[in-house]
Amino acid sequence: MPSEFSHTRQVEFHETDMAGIVHFANFFRWMESCETAFYRSLGVPLISFVPGQVVGWPRVNVSCAYREPLRFNDTFVVRLLVKKLTTRSVTYVFQFRKDGTLCATGEVTAVCVTADAQGAMVARPIPADIRALLQEAPESAYL
Repeated sequence: MPSEFSHTRQVEFHETDMAGIVHFANFFRWMESCETAFYRSLGVPLISFVPGQVVGWPRVNVSCAYREPLRFNDTFVVRLLVKKLTTRSVTYVFQFRKDGTLCATGEVTAVCVTADAQGAMVARPIPADIRALLQEAPESAYL
């Protein structure tokens, strides 16, 4: 049962501002990209369009704190940690590191939803098969 996942990326030119520093919004895109790769590594689709089944994980809370800039061509690692697992939601912590230096930390809470008969999103318990693949990371993992 994984509690963490790492994803390596390189900063692209289009992700930077005129000074060559990453625009803050890209950290949120990278968190989602890492989450998608995490679920892909587990063999689980992140989104399903089958009526009555899980359709997605809308975000109910997101944040990011920045410490050091990332610049064009920097290679960095996004590390996902499962912080909290409840009946209907999962909270992830993301750490962005370049050469071991912590550049930013983010947090995302997503709720498991299905579509009702009218197509509206309704929160539901995380399916047992998905829940069985997830585990909260121990406190020692955050170092």
